[in-house]
Amino acid sequence: MGVFLRIPSLLFSHTKRVACRHYSTHASLDEVLQLPESRKNGVLFPIKNLERYLSPSVKRTHFRIFDPSFNDLCKAEKLFTPAERHEIDYLTSAVRMDHTPELAAPEVCFIGRSNVGKSSLIKALFALCPPDLVRVSKNPGHTKKMNFFKVGKAFTVVDMPGYGYRAPKDFVEMVEAYLEGRPNLKRTFLLVDGSVGVQQADLIALEMLEEFGIPYVLVMTKIDKSARGELLRQFLQMQEMVEKQTKGCFPQIFLVSSPQFHGIHLLRCFIAHITGNLPLTNTS
Repeated sequence: MGVFLRIPSLLFSHTKRVACRHYSTHASLDEVLQLPESRKNGVLFPIKNLERYLSPSVKRTHFRIFDPSFNDLCKAEKLFTPAERHEIDYLTSAVRMDHTPELAAPEVCFIGRSNVGKSSLIKALFALCPPDLVRVSKNPGHTKKMNFFKVGKAFTVVDMPGYGYRAPKDFVEMVEAYLEGRPNLKRTFLLVDGSVGVQQADLIALEMLEEFGIPYVLVMTKIDKSARGELLRQFLQMQEMVEKQTKGCFPQIFLVSSPQFHGIHLLRCFIAHITGNLPLTNTS
């Protein structure tokens, strides 16, 4: 790819039920802001910790296009925190478009291969909710329906079935009909496993989104599962693919680790922004 990594070779080897139980010790932004600077950056902006290992010659134009302030992150966190007049809950499930709820609020959906960490990511996004409010599958590949989660009157999050070897038989019909026919869909998040990189099934999903002309974003999951050198290699390959082979993809790739909560606050903020709920004070 013509890029150089400055890394030691070793690294390559309705409700009033608003009490919060955190999915992670860093679910709350207040907790994160108390961390030392390097750890805080790792949680809030994972790419910052990776950038320092790159050669100065590596182009960074699209690494941090979306660059919100701490104040913006705080505003977004409030949207993901349930309150008496801001209910966050599972709404319904559907297997066909005629079963989907007719909603006026903006929507975002998450798709990805089976076992990519999609349900874990959604659980992390809603970690500030009591655990019984947002129910997701505990077993990889067990999401067989389109699951709708409402975030007050602000927006809806849709967890799509995973594609690949555990996909439901009617996956193509279900997902394509939704992506093409959902008028309030604002952005599709395509998840790619950062520990293995882009697979053939991911390329097919990407081509489908490009063909439909749907605005989408790449999210690199499981960034805690790879050595730093391998993670950087996968990230740079994905970044090159986005720049050279896509038209509808947002130029910036989002990096997340659901167990360690890295990148979750940034992704929350991006969702709040693209659904029209958060004008930003500090982004290009």
